[in-house]
Amino acid sequence: MEDRIERCAEKFGILFGAAPAGDEGTDPEFMKILQRFIFGEVCYVGELSDADRELVTVTVLAVNQTLPQLKAHVGAALNVGCTPVEIREAVYQCAPFIGFPKTLNAIAAMNEAFTAAGITLPLPAQGTVEDGERYEAGLALQAPLYGTEIADRYSDLPPEYAEAIPRFLTEFCFGDFATRTGLDGARRELLDVVTLAALGGAEVQVKAHVLGAEKAGNSRDRILAALLHAMPYMGIPRLFNALNAARAAWAEA
Repeated sequence: MEDRIERCAEKFGILFGAAPAGDEGTDPEFMKILQRFIFGEVCYVGELSDADRELVTVTVLAVNQTLPQLKAHVGAALNVGCTPVEIREAVYQCAPFIGFPKTLNAIAAMNEAFTAAGITLPLPAQGTVEDGERYEAGLALQAPLYGTEIADRYSDLPPEYAEAIPRFLTEFCFGDFATRTGLDGARRELLDVVTLAALGGAEVQVKAHVLGAEKAGNSRDRILAALLHAMPYMGIPRLFNALNAARAAWAEA
């Protein structure tokens, strides 16, 4: 196996078209630790492609609102073959989980990177459903993966809320976003797991979405590789919390 310094240089060149840090700058030691760990070690664990890894990275950076790094990794995602539409869909997909304001911040950073790369905006539309079809189209995607879990969980709320909350989930999360083209269902579900892991405090949802991601076509290796790849960007505690949720889900399944 190649030395991790050599692997780091190779991977960094593929992603960013440049050499990794040397002794220049104000914090060369820290940058060497960072780059050799991420690009010399983590990037080589699991069955994910470079394109998958960059979509995972873009997702975590959008969730955490680390926007300078998001701009850099949008460029890296383009360099390893992600299409602009795939990158945009990964960012859009965050909205039901992190809210609209943070998603708008991420979109602005992403579009700066697109403009710098000479990509014409707006990108082609990817919506597939009419406004009045959102519920039925969303439910067709939601039900096979998650059944009626949310409606059942909140059935004891006052009737207005017991009806609105599961309907909004179906129409918004699934009808508005999961029905879009540009990313296949398996990738969307994998990125949902990463989004929830990066949020922290959403382990109940991680547990459900791990099973949903598996039903959508992701192997357990892909799920574990995605969570591990997210770790340098979200921290070890959130990795451990997500792994514990995944193990519990698989044990029960």
